[in-house]
Parts: sequence; C-alpha cells; structure tokens
Amino acid sequence: MPRVVVDVMPKPEILDPQGKAVLGALPRLGFSGVTDVRQGKRFELEVEGEVTDAVLADVDRMAETLLSNPVIESYTVRVEQDA
Repeated sequence: MPRVVVDVMPKPEILDPQGKAVLGALPRLGFSGVTDVRQGKRFELEVEGEVTDAVLADVDRMAETLLSNPVIESYTVRVEQDA
C-alpha cells in the first residue's frame, strides 16, 4: 500500500520546550556538536489505491484540520517510496 507521510514541526517563532530538554540532555549523555533541537511529529498514512492529486489534497486537509495546529505548527506532506 502506498504511504503518505505528514511531518509536523513547531513554527520557528514558537518555543519548543521538548526540543530544549533534548538539547540539554545530549551533553550529559556524552554527545557534542548539536546547537539546536526542534521536536515534531510524524504521521504515516497508508492509503488505498494510487496516490493521486485528490488523495494528496485530502491528506493536506487532514493535516491542517486534525494532525497539526496551524497557528503554532507547520507541516509537509510527501509520498514515501517503498523501501
């Protein structure tokens, strides 16, 4: 089945406390060189049939109305190729 992926991230101007917590934990765990972390969400949607423009438009509406909060988050929709 085809898979459509929706990645949701906080907008750049929005504070990301989870990302900051991860950033603070990395040096304590022995990792260095990371200057910023932003934490988001990934949704994988398996769809029936072919991924058409109409299917992508439906997924875009899903992302805007349910999967993200457009006031504070941005999202991207993409088709993931089979591994």
